[in-house]
Amino acid sequence: MSITEHRGVGGSVVSPETMHDLILSYGLIPFFANAIPGFSIEEHTSRENWFQDDFLGPWDWKIECVQSGDIAYGKFLWGGKAAFASVEVYRELMNWRRSRLVPSATESRVLELMEEQGSISMGDIRKLLGVKKSAADAVMTKLQYQARVVTGDIQRVYRGADLHYNGWQRSSFCSPEALFEDLDFPFPGFKPRSLQSSRTPEESLSFLKDVVRTHVGDVPEKVLNKMLV
Repeated sequence: MSITEHRGVGGSVVSPETMHDLILSYGLIPFFANAIPGFSIEEHTSRENWFQDDFLGPWDWKIECVQSGDIAYGKFLWGGKAAFASVEVYRELMNWRRSRLVPSATESRVLELMEEQGSISMGDIRKLLGVKKSAADAVMTKLQYQARVVTGDIQRVYRGADLHYNGWQRSSFCSPEALFEDLDFPFPGFKPRSLQSSRTPEESLSFLKDVVRTHVGDVPEKVLNKMLV
């Protein structure tokens, strides 16, 4: 059963389908445990499904979630921590972050390359800037936090004589617009999705805080600010 065919929201993450549905149910949720108890994919995953030996659980299941086409994934919470969002919620994050965060000259070069190519890899960034992987990661993290870049696709990497997969993955990155709005060859039933918010940036921030509180209760304002601002 494909992700798009599965519609039930499970109480815990036990498969790619239930992980996908939980993300859409929450609208916005970090990958790993954080300062808000119960607010993560990790905490909705039973211990036996969380990185046990060769069973990779959500680390691998995120690939199907990203490839579903209706979930944004990137390092856009807590100053650059991995998180997931529905398109409807992510556009409010875009509206808020882009109103206050401006790309540096170096970051703008990366965005220009991404616009030219449609998508880019970490190798493309290293080649463009002439930097090591850690420096390229830092640039990409900042662009993801600005809500200008998301993970466009993730591919599993198979190694060794037996082509063993142990969790090593290769990601490509693109703009949210390219992933969720631009489609050169629309499939039957496709409905274009707008990333243009009708809210002011401040209203978008308030909306995002309400989304979190809907699922985890009365979170202190300073905690939400640290996560979103």
